[in-house]
Amino acid sequence: MKKTEMQREASLEKMADHVLTAGLNAASLRPLAKAAGTSDRMLVYYFGDKAGLMTAILQRIAARTTAMMLAGGANAPLPLDACITRTISILGQAAFTPYLQLFLQIASLSAQGDPFYRQVGEQMGRVYFEWAKAQLVSENESARAREAAILMQRVEGMVFLRAIGLDDVNDLAAGTDKGNAHPA
Repeated sequence: MKKTEMQREASLEKMADHVLTAGLNAASLRPLAKAAGTSDRMLVYYFGDKAGLMTAILQRIAARTTAMMLAGGANAPLPLDACITRTISILGQAAFTPYLQLFLQIASLSAQGDPFYRQVGEQMGRVYFEWAKAQLVSENESARAREAAILMQRVEGMVFLRAIGLDDVNDLAAGTDKGNAHPA
């Protein structure tokens, strides 16, 4: 690996850490350059423009997420209900919190009409959909696609409910209600 490529990779790791810690609001060129220990001009040299830079950072973060999922045990296909339970258990670990918060930021920006984050969110969602299909033991490909969609809805719903403070509702859905349900 060339020195320039090594510097680019090292910068990318530091910027991914920065975005996970500070969020997308702190993802302008100067703060990213400071986090990477370089100049904003070097970032443009390495990545072309801000869109290229953000794409590279978000791809790196997505790769980390996948590696963490695999390390957490998401590597053997299961039937849908067992797969939902396993995936929610893995994502419930504290290490995933910044990743899930970032995903919610991307979803929020997409919902507000930001075309870049709409594209990024869709790309990430499609990758996750393919990952979800690979996690499932299903009777055929059509059933696998439908079950992957159900898995995604269930998991993303859990992430959203957790983000807005409705852990008691998540507990009810999981059958682990501890009598903490709040009346409507």
